[in-house]
Amino acid sequence: MREHAVILVRNWLWQSIDPGSFEAPGAISSFALAVSFRSVIVTSLAAFASLPLLYGLHILALPLAQMAKLIVAFSWLFAGTLSGTLAYVAGNVIRDLDCSRAEFQRLSQTDSLTGLANRRAFNDTLATVHGEASLAIIDIDRFKRINDRFGHQAGDEVIRTIAVVLGRVFGNTLLVSRLGGEEFGVILKGGTVEQRLAMLEQARQAVASDVNVFDDNKLAVTVSIGVAEFMPGRRVEGVYAAADRALYLAKDCGRDRLVHERNLPFVEAPAHEAGGLVRNSRVSMPRG
Repeated sequence: MREHAVILVRNWLWQSIDPGSFEAPGAISSFALAVSFRSVIVTSLAAFASLPLLYGLHILALPLAQMAKLIVAFSWLFAGTLSGTLAYVAGNVIRDLDCSRAEFQRLSQTDSLTGLANRRAFNDTLATVHGEASLAIIDIDRFKRINDRFGHQAGDEVIRTIAVVLGRVFGNTLLVSRLGGEEFGVILKGGTVEQRLAMLEQARQAVASDVNVFDDNKLAVTVSIGVAEFMPGRRVEGVYAAADRALYLAKDCGRDRLVHERNLPFVEAPAHEAGGLVRNSRVSMPRG
């Protein structure tokens, strides 16, 4: 019981600090006022506790009522004002540090060119995927030719344009990231495999239909897409490797197309996916 009382007193004396709470309007002022109030109470109690000793040693000669008023006044004037000011300054510093930390965290997981998630954020999310989902690796076709012919500035503009298209197709509910260079990664959750493939095909068509203009030069850009499935018991490395192989097959089959891992030669399709997938004419089919 005594230990519980000590804990309660300690928690009351020491104002807890939650950096995230300082974002609310007036939160820092409330924090400073609470610290100031606690300081006044502690200082006043300490001063009152010392009065019997001071009167016993004849150090104080003022009446008790007058001393009580002086104690309260000086507690507010010095302890309250000083601690409140310091708490207000500290609160602003803590809030700024928290904002800087949050901004640093955001920037550390954001691609500077496109504003999409970067490879680090992609890998972090990749490790947390559970249940059925699809991994798509999207690569810009013949991107080196664009850089060689029109320069890297044109290449950057193409990457930004495709990032906008992907963001428009997939929205904010799915992870869309730039893995580096001309390669993007997408993790799709929910729905059936057919529905996820249909969304990826929509993205491929959207990129193909967009004409990128740079310095009055019209650039017709396409992408190839490799897709693999997350399944219970399957390692993330295996999913990524299968999507990568599917992407290579899409390139070998003429580019500007989507290839699912089931189309890979000499790879047995997962039993629970038997029955085929719905595709359109632009999706590569297995070659004998």
